[in-house]
Amino acid sequence: MSEEAKPLRADARRNRARVLEAAEAVLARDGVAASMRAVAQEAGVGLGTIYRHFPTRETLYEAILVARMERLVEHVPALCEAEDAGAAFFGFFTDIVDNATRMRAVADVLSDAGVDVKAGMSTVGSAVRAAVETLLVRAQEQGAVREDLRIPEALALLGAVCMAAERNQWEAELRDRVLGVVFDGCRPRR
Repeated sequence: MSEEAKPLRADARRNRARVLEAAEAVLARDGVAASMRAVAQEAGVGLGTIYRHFPTRETLYEAILVARMERLVEHVPALCEAEDAGAAFFGFFTDIVDNATRMRAVADVLSDAGVDVKAGMSTVGSAVRAAVETLLVRAQEQGAVREDLRIPEALALLGAVCMAAERNQWEAELRDRVLGVVFDGCRPRR
């Protein structure tokens, strides 16, 4: 039975979470050359613990990508309760773009190693799509987003902006200007 198929004990879940958090910090500090030993040291666990959860660097990096997207999706219920549905929709859009920019190097390493990043992200990708759709509908109901913007167009815009941000490693000022133009196009015509 695989690790995903059986539930982890509480201590194993804590260790896995610590490893993912440490791996993200080490990756930010050392880049894609980060070693599993450095991750273990940062997490305060043995190297065996790392390899028990993540047999390769690629599986660890893939888990980082998935965990980051899952954290974004975790905030959706609160965003759905936000008074300003337009701000919630545009804020979530911005968070996804920021995440894509930060995680580009990890995705590149996985692709170079022959890992199908999209396959590993399919479940969380469905959750992101559902979140965008829910937030879009709420924003439209409040009149903050134009009625003729549908989920395929919203996802196409999101994908295009993420790709541009990833490829060009946008600085915050450029990101804000580009998102301002995109968001203006999403708002109702006056």
